[in-house]
Amino acid sequence: MQPLKYVYFHNFNIIKSTYYSLHLHSLLILQPNMKHVVGVLRPCNAFLTMNPNQQALRSRKSSTKINASVKIRTNSWDSEQCFVNPKAGKLIRHKWMEFQGINDWEGLLDPLDDGLRAEILRYGEFVEAAYRCFDFDTSSLGYAMCRYPKCSMLTQCGMGKKGYKVTKSLYATCGVHLPDWADHRIPNWMSNQFSWIGYVAVCNDKDEIARLGRRDVVIAYRGTATCMEWLENLRATLTSLPADMSPDNCEPMVQSGFLSLYTSSRGRRSSLQDSIREEIERIVHKYADEPLSITVTGHSLGAALATLTAHDITTTFKHAPLVTVVSFGGPRVGNKSFRCQLEKSGTKVLRIVNCDDPITKVPGFVLEENTTKTSNWLQKRVEDTQWVYAEIGKELRLSSRDCPHLSSGNVATCHDLKTYLHLVDNLVSSSSCPLRATA
Repeated sequence: MQPLKYVYFHNFNIIKSTYYSLHLHSLLILQPNMKHVVGVLRPCNAFLTMNPNQQALRSRKSSTKINASVKIRTNSWDSEQCFVNPKAGKLIRHKWMEFQGINDWEGLLDPLDDGLRAEILRYGEFVEAAYRCFDFDTSSLGYAMCRYPKCSMLTQCGMGKKGYKVTKSLYATCGVHLPDWADHRIPNWMSNQFSWIGYVAVCNDKDEIARLGRRDVVIAYRGTATCMEWLENLRATLTSLPADMSPDNCEPMVQSGFLSLYTSSRGRRSSLQDSIREEIERIVHKYADEPLSITVTGHSLGAALATLTAHDITTTFKHAPLVTVVSFGGPRVGNKSFRCQLEKSGTKVLRIVNCDDPITKVPGFVLEENTTKTSNWLQKRVEDTQWVYAEIGKELRLSSRDCPHLSSGNVATCHDLKTYLHLVDNLVSSSSCPLRATA
C-alpha cells in the first residue's frame, strides 16, 4: 500500500502548536475530575480516495489488501476539498433541543448519537467556511479581510445549498499598541490590528427550517491567523470581565487577550462585541414569533471567542433563545467564577477536545477540587497569581492515537480542524471495542 502522507497545514497553526508544545513543560497542569468520552474510532478513510475498482473490492468484503491512491492536499482550506458531511439531511426537529444541549447532552455522547454527530460536523463546516473565506496572502491588498462578499460567501465555500444566508461579517480589533518605532521597522501585514474573523448566518430555507425544527442562527469564528492575534493569544493572565458582562458581581475572570479581541475598538471601527449585540438584537426582534436557536462555533482562538460571545448574548438579552457553543480545539477561557456564571445563565457549551492537542491544555493550569485546609490555602494563594483556569461545559474527548493514519502525526496535525472533524466522524464510543479490519 502506498504510504499515507499528511495534509499540509497553514503556517500559523504550525507556529501556534509548536509554541505551546515547547512551553508545556513550564505549566502545572492538574486535570479536574471530569466526565468525558475517550473514544474508539470507526474506519479512518477520510484522507483516502479510492477508485471504483477498489470500492467494488471493498463492498464485496474481499480479504485482499486494497491499494488506495492518496490525494495530497496542498492547502488545508481549498474550497473544492472541504470536509463533506455524509450524514447531513436527517430530520431532527423532534430532538433539536437535546442536540443543542438542553439536557447537557445526557445519553448522547457515549456512544455518540448519530444525530448529534451530524450536527457537530455540520457546525464544523461553518467554521471551515470561515477559514476558506479569509485572505491569508500577506502580499494581497485584501490581506486579513474576507475574500468574498456576503451574498456569495457560503456559495463560494461550497455551502450554497445549506439553506443559510450570511447577514453580518464580523471583525476583531487587537488591543495591543505597538511602539511608534514599529511603524517604520516592520511590514504593514505584521502590524495589522483589524481583521475579518467570522460571520453571522441565519437559516432562511423553509425546508431546512422544517428539518431542524426551528430557525437556526450560526455565529462562526476562524482560529488565529495574524501576528497581532498572536500577541493577544500570549496575554494569558486572567482579567475581570467588564461590568456589563458580569451583572451578578461574582468576579468572573477570563483570558486577557481573548477579552481584548472581543471588546476592543478603534476609531470608527466598532468592537466585535458591539457588532454581535447589534446583529443579535435585530435577529431576535425580527423572528420573535417563531422558534429560534443561536449556535456559536469556532476553532482554536475562534472557540474561545465563541464562549465569550455566547456568555455575552445570554447576559445582555434577558429573553434570549437557547444559546449553544460547539467548539473545536479551544484553549481555556476563564476561571471557576466564569464557569459558574455560564451555567447560571443557561449557556450550553460542548467542547470537542483531542487529548493529543496541547492547545486544549493551555493557558494556565487547573486545580483539583479539594476540601482539605492545606489545599484550600494553597489554592487561594495560587488563584491570586491569575493563572488558575477552569474547564467549562461538557467535553467530548477524542484521540488522534486511536486513528492509524493520524497516530504518528505532529502537534499541528493534532490541532488541525480537519483532524477534529475526521475523528468526530469516526468516533464510536468510550468502550474498548476494536477497530474494524478495514481501518
